[in-house]
Amino acid sequence: MNMKRNLLVVLLPILVCVSAQAAVVKKTPVPNVASQSMNQLVENNLYKELDYFANKLDEEGESTRIDGVKVFKSDDKFIPGKVAISLGELILHAKNGSPEQKKYLRIFKNLADQTVGYENHTWGIYYYMSMLVKLKNAGLLDKALRPATILKLQEQLDWRSFVALPSYQLINLPTNYYGVAFSIARLRFLMGWEDESASQKLLQIMLDHYQQFSGEYGFSDETDGQGRFDRYSILLVAEIAERLVETGLPVPANLKTILRKSADVALMFINSHGDGFSFGRSLGPYSETALIEILSISAYLDVLTPEEKKYAYSFSSSLTKHYFDFWQNPEIKSLDMWGQGRRTDKYRGKHRILGENFSLGHQFIMTNETWNKTGFINQTPVSDLDNWVDKTQPQNKFIWFAKGDFDRALFLHRDKGHLFSLLMVNGGKSQHDNSPYYPLPYSNFIISGVADSGALHAQLLPKITLPDNSVLLPTAFLRDITVSDFLRNPKVVTVSFEQDMLDKMGQVGPIADARVSVKTTYTFTSGNIKREDIFSSNLPTEIDSIAIEFGSFSKSFVQNELTTTFKSGFVNKFSVAGLDSCTVHETLNHPDYQAPYGAMSSVVSCTKDDFLIKDNFPVSWTLSFQ
Repeated sequence: MNMKRNLLVVLLPILVCVSAQAAVVKKTPVPNVASQSMNQLVENNLYKELDYFANKLDEEGESTRIDGVKVFKSDDKFIPGKVAISLGELILHAKNGSPEQKKYLRIFKNLADQTVGYENHTWGIYYYMSMLVKLKNAGLLDKALRPATILKLQEQLDWRSFVALPSYQLINLPTNYYGVAFSIARLRFLMGWEDESASQKLLQIMLDHYQQFSGEYGFSDETDGQGRFDRYSILLVAEIAERLVETGLPVPANLKTILRKSADVALMFINSHGDGFSFGRSLGPYSETALIEILSISAYLDVLTPEEKKYAYSFSSSLTKHYFDFWQNPEIKSLDMWGQGRRTDKYRGKHRILGENFSLGHQFIMTNETWNKTGFINQTPVSDLDNWVDKTQPQNKFIWFAKGDFDRALFLHRDKGHLFSLLMVNGGKSQHDNSPYYPLPYSNFIISGVADSGALHAQLLPKITLPDNSVLLPTAFLRDITVSDFLRNPKVVTVSFEQDMLDKMGQVGPIADARVSVKTTYTFTSGNIKREDIFSSNLPTEIDSIAIEFGSFSKSFVQNELTTTFKSGFVNKFSVAGLDSCTVHETLNHPDYQAPYGAMSSVVSCTKDDFLIKDNFPVSWTLSFQ
């Protein structure tokens, strides 16, 4: 099944369009089955990278630059904690009493004194606290920090900086930060800086929120019930379990039950070419490390079967290899989420380049230690990842996130070696108009969202403009999600939903507009995905325009009226019905068409102008792929 894909991914770097305006090298996926163990990959690569950064920071101090960024003057509000967690890992990894350890202790002490006056928020506080406890347990805390610095840190590293008292409400943060607050409070208790009451309170609040907004299905809403689900919704229970294990608390049975649901999703993503989650915000390498986190803690807690552990570990090793092969850029000696045609969220902008190297490095060290404790230290990974997935994982899987006034769900579909993730949620405040949250079947190098895209180029959604200049998108108000019986008929699978209100663009959050409604049906057949939208209105409604745009990684296009064919790339053909005309052109590496992992090559734009919706008005597109 996967032979064709593996051949394509070898050829694809030759075929990708290179901008005439900028000499951009666009890396594309290659088979990433690891021959080395995860532990060997971390030992042989990651600690060397951390040593490079430690020496660079020691030599250059506050003037340190990485690819032009002044890393200590870039408004990265997590940087003190990320410096601490990474340099601390070097201290703990070095032989006790060795010259290397003494060097790292000296650098740590000096940088702690330098950064103690910097802003340090949320995750940065957690990272710092985590390392302080590790250094204390190793008997190295007094060697790593001066007493005066410890006193300053005791005052600064506090969960109360982002949790209001006495209400215990988060201060303008998404709900996953309850886990961060709990972790900090628990670590402060382990340091002897406060009693256990706050951590117990925060843990209970976090679990209660989980139960209130995700209790029935086990996946965390990032908002207070608006329905924003993404990779973090699947990851969060794993993070909670990790923090409990880290701080010496048992993981309750009900959390293990929820963790198994997340593991079931993660197992569906196992592949040999390095793909991670393909939907939602903050992707890039975090789309891959999220899967490693879910699978490693699931294995450690025996949530996975012995066979699942073997393949989950091998996938984790594969993703680790992918991090070094794909995400590291030797030209800038750094992780690269911002160049080579890649685009990420403002939250993870290039001003955080040092911190992103350090937080990802920490994730690989942490999950590698978990795999080592699970019994996989230096084990050679198996190589038949794709075959195992084909044999053991379903071709189709439907996952409910939430039901209520609106439905929220995820449908996974495997075909020709690709995994499509049809996300059906509400991006909510700040994300409802961004294409990574559209109800689309995402799959790397076939269909991608664009980070912080807004609605200007509404990837694969019919965008309606009314005479009063209102712009409506079918994004946020999904009801009555229905999936055909794919166990009985897996060759033709349909997923449908209705929206009696469209999302009016222009505000921070979604605005319901009932002038136009729509019923949407996706049909999945071998090598094809069709989306049909039937729009209607209670009263005859004038439409200024309706447009569909497809940013594609395929190139060498030929257009014939409403059908575009491609000679290279995974997408062979894209056709539209119900509109009047289409155009196609190269993207020339324009930032509006850059996915987290690389630039799209071409864009098809189709439109119909100046007409009236009376009853039902159908619009559809069909995408064929190999």
